[in-house]
Amino acid sequence: MFFATPAWDLQLFLLINQHWNSGLLDFIMPLFSSMAVLMVLLAAALIAAVIKGGKKQLILFIVLLAGMGVSDFTTKLAKDQIFRLRPLNVVAGTRFVEDGRWQARPDNFVRTKERGTSYPSAHCANTMTLAILALLLWPSLKGWPLLVSLLSGYSRIYLGKHFPTDVLAGWLWGVVIAGAVWLLWKELSRRYPALRPD
Repeated sequence: MFFATPAWDLQLFLLINQHWNSGLLDFIMPLFSSMAVLMVLLAAALIAAVIKGGKKQLILFIVLLAGMGVSDFTTKLAKDQIFRLRPLNVVAGTRFVEDGRWQARPDNFVRTKERGTSYPSAHCANTMTLAILALLLWPSLKGWPLLVSLLSGYSRIYLGKHFPTDVLAGWLWGVVIAGAVWLLWKELSRRYPALRPD
């Protein structure tokens, strides 16, 4: 599928990736894109939830992880139909990390790939699914989980992996998946009260 990049999309990408950078952000942003860091945070949250609320909290985490799994799978299906190239494979001057160090495409960079996996952002879909489901399953968290998704999305642009529209589409898809999983969970917990942690 052909994908034309709107002018505002490209300009915002250039600002975040090529102009709004610093040594501190160069160090921090890869952490916000790291699935390993996210899994460590989830593991810590799971341990804290079980200690505080008992073993039935595991059921809620299974719902959370199932939602992220559905989000990841369906996002990949979309990527396989759209084929949008990532900015680092198409935009001259793009800053990105490879082999643990920052690099930049030269000004005379010419794209060589015909297909990519940029749209939509799976990181953003997955973290937004996580954030919305976490807020629904544990309302006492307030808005903190949303910050994780917002920072993840910004980092994907900063790292040259996605255009802003990839990020926005990922966030929107995450909201849709989280809503669908939440409705399914509510119905299951209504039919099978033993599943409810309270």
